[in-house]
Amino acid sequence: MLIIKNAKILDPASGFDRTGDIEVENGRITMLGGSSDRPLKKGDQVIDAAGMTVAPGLIDTHVHFRDPGFTYKEDIFTGARAAAAGGFTTVVCMANTKPVADNEKTVSYIMEKAAKTGIHVLTAAAVSRNFEGKELTDFQKLMECGAVGFTDDGIPLKDGELVEKAMMLAAQLNVPISLHEEDPAMIERPGVNKGKVSEILGYGGASSASEYTMVRRDCELALKTRADVVIQHISAAETVDIIRDYWHRGAKVHGEVTPQHFSLTEEIVLEKGSLARVNPPIRTERDRQALIEGLKDGTLDIISTDHAPHSREEKEKDIKEAPSGMIGLETSLALGITSLVKPGHLDLMTLLEKMTVNPAGLYHLDAGTLREGGRADMVIFDEKETWTVGDHFHSKSNNSPFIGKELTGKVKYTICDGRVVYQD
Repeated sequence: MLIIKNAKILDPASGFDRTGDIEVENGRITMLGGSSDRPLKKGDQVIDAAGMTVAPGLIDTHVHFRDPGFTYKEDIFTGARAAAAGGFTTVVCMANTKPVADNEKTVSYIMEKAAKTGIHVLTAAAVSRNFEGKELTDFQKLMECGAVGFTDDGIPLKDGELVEKAMMLAAQLNVPISLHEEDPAMIERPGVNKGKVSEILGYGGASSASEYTMVRRDCELALKTRADVVIQHISAAETVDIIRDYWHRGAKVHGEVTPQHFSLTEEIVLEKGSLARVNPPIRTERDRQALIEGLKDGTLDIISTDHAPHSREEKEKDIKEAPSGMIGLETSLALGITSLVKPGHLDLMTLLEKMTVNPAGLYHLDAGTLREGGRADMVIFDEKETWTVGDHFHSKSNNSPFIGKELTGKVKYTICDGRVVYQD
C-alpha cells in the first residue's frame, strides 16, 4: 500500500479541493481526502506531503520522443524519464519519426516499447502517407495498432480537400486530428518571428499571417465536419481571435498553447540564439498577452509542451542552420505556475485543468482525475518552492532557453499506476 499524508488535494475534474490523506492499493485509489489510520505493514510506503499539492498525473498530448530514427536526440525511455520528472504520467508522441508513423509496423513498435517505460506513453499516427500531404493513411488500422490521434505535426497540410477528408474520417472514428498551421509560402525563414528581432538579425522570419490564414481555413472545415480539431502550438493573437469566433459558432476546435509561447517574447532570441528557435516562433508581447487571455476565457483549453529534443551539436550551429525546437517536459508545470498562477492570470485549479482533465477528455483517456476506485496517477509538487533551471536534464537533450531562469513550483514525486516513478 502507498499512503500519502497531509496533502492539499486538487482534482479539476470534480472540483475536489481538500487537505487530507490518500490511500493506494494495487494501482488504484482506495481512499481520497480522509484520514488514514491503518496500521502499517511491511512494504507499505508513506509519503508525508505536508505543504505540498497532489493533483492528477499531468498529460502532455504533444511530445517528440524521436524513436524510431533519431534516438541520438531522445528515445522512448529517456523521453518517459523526462516526462516523469516533469510530473507527467501520460504523453502522446508525434508521428514525425523515421520511418514516419504512417504504418502498422512503426506504430506497433512504438506501443510495444512504450509499454516498458513505467508511464503511459501513447502515440499519434500520421494523417498523410510519409507526411507528403497527398494520400491519407489507413486511420482504422492505425487505431487498431494503438494510435490515439492523427497529425502530420512539423509539416502543414496545404491541400484543403485532403484536410476536409481527414477531418470527416476523424469525426466518423471519434478521434482527434491535430494540425501544424504554418503556410510555407509566407515564411522567409522559419523559427523566428518576422519583426524587429528578425530585422536585427537579418534573418527573414515567419510572419503571424503564415499561421492564422491556415487556421481560418481549418476552423471553417472543423465547423463543417464536426471533427475534434486541435490547433497546435498557437503563437499569434489573430489565431486566438479566430478560434474564439469558431468556438462560439459551435466548431469543436481546441486551442493548444505551449509554456514557451505564454512565457516568452521574441527578444529571447537575441539572448539565447538557436535555443529559442522554434516553429511556430515566439512572438511579441501583444501575442503573449492574447494567449494568456485565451487561456483565461477557455479559448485555449490545452497546455502541451511540444517537447522537441535536439543534440547539443545541432543547436550550437548558427541560428540560420540550427533545427527548430526545444525541450519542455521538465519545466512545464513550473512555467505554468510562474507565468500564469503567480501573476494572477489563472488559479492553480484552472492551470491543472488544462494539463489533466481537458486533454484526457479530448483523447478519451482513463486519466486526468482523482477519484476513489480510479487509477492512481498523481503528481505531488510544492507550488511555492523556487529553483533554477540547470543544463542537465533527464532528457538526452538540453536545448532549453530557460536554462539559468528561476522558476516557482517543483515536482517532488510522480506516481503512475500506484508506483513512484520519480522522486526529487
